[in-house]
Amino acid sequence: MTHTADYLVEGMTCSHCVSSVTEELSEVAGVTDVSVDLASGLPSTVSVTSETPLDDATVSAAIEEAGYTLVKSL
Repeated sequence: MTHTADYLVEGMTCSHCVSSVTEELSEVAGVTDVSVDLASGLPSTVSVTSETPLDDATVSAAIEEAGYTLVKSL
């Protein structure tokens, strides 16, 4: 069974931003899919599918490693 969670992320403005966040989150253990709904000028929605629920701190760390900020979990 998979688990999908959505997060609002600030600072993403282009396809390179999407690639960076997707790459970092894909490296988190258990993550099977990452999709991003880019909203330039607004927080973007990032959906993460994983084998088990992820800890918000783990997701936040991966997003910060990519250079962006986790606003909140949805």
